[in-house]
Amino acid sequence: MAVSTGRATAAGGSARGRSRRKDSKDGEQGPGRLRRALSAHWYAWAMVAPVAVVMLVLIGWPLARGVYLSLTDATEANIGRTIGVNVIPASYEFVGLDNYLQILTSSVFWDKLIWTVMWTVVCVAAHYGIGLGLAVMLNRKLRLRSLYRVLLILPWAVPAFVAAFIWRYLYNSDYGVINGFLKMAGLSGVGWLDDPTTAKIAVIAVNVWIGVPFMMLALLGGLQSIPAELYEAAEVDGASAWQRFRAITLPGLRQVSGTVVLLGTIWTFNMFPIIFLVTRGGPGSETEILVTYAFREAFEGVRNYSGSAAWGVIILLMLVVLAVGYRRTLRSQGDPW
Repeated sequence: MAVSTGRATAAGGSARGRSRRKDSKDGEQGPGRLRRALSAHWYAWAMVAPVAVVMLVLIGWPLARGVYLSLTDATEANIGRTIGVNVIPASYEFVGLDNYLQILTSSVFWDKLIWTVMWTVVCVAAHYGIGLGLAVMLNRKLRLRSLYRVLLILPWAVPAFVAAFIWRYLYNSDYGVINGFLKMAGLSGVGWLDDPTTAKIAVIAVNVWIGVPFMMLALLGGLQSIPAELYEAAEVDGASAWQRFRAITLPGLRQVSGTVVLLGTIWTFNMFPIIFLVTRGGPGSETEILVTYAFREAFEGVRNYSGSAAWGVIILLMLVVLAVGYRRTLRSQGDPW
């Protein structure tokens, strides 16, 4: 019995010793890995650090400030300011979630949200559909294919505000080019920006004209990465053009399509210059989307900084939820992105 107890004690002691050595080894392994990563990739960390600092200053601080203002009642009347030699301190107060409740329970928010969603869905669908058609066309052997590519990229190369001013001139009711052609054809002119329906069609057309080239270029790159042997084998097997497109082209573009659709959705959802410069949200406020309404809250009339900040936070949260849900959907379908 004594011998057996001694062996058990020795075994228990050795087990505890191994456990302590393992714990100490694990304790050193964590910092060791970090030190090894920093020492092995110090150059990459040094190159990334300035960019991270700039992003933190330009994005992180304004975002934090905006979230804080959204929880107050800050307006033009109670914000801190300096007039000459007189310094007027801020007198706004913390109000919690009152701004968010006021926005979410207002009919204005839901009206703008419905139009913003319609605007985004129609524009992104047109971007992808037209861009895919042009990409498939330019992926074939055509005469003057390089010239076609340059001409189709031009709308994307033009700055958005320049394109908005050009299209505003084209839509002008009195001396616009579009109405000029209609009158030459014996038709009456159309008040493109004077009626809510035609104004919405007008801004959608402008945004589609600007956004299609990006989709076309991205999808063209994806098409060129699909092995030609797949099409040759399918053609030998007797597959039609539509069957090859459905079975090879679309699955081959899945990763590229997922990325560009998400980016296009975010950009279109926040497409401020087209709406603001072409129609200024009119007629009335019929073409205003969420981001243009938030701008008006902050910079027009009695400036409601807290309300505008709350609108911005709500827009950000909606886009984050959309991006996360979209990525999870893609992963559930087997997409590693």
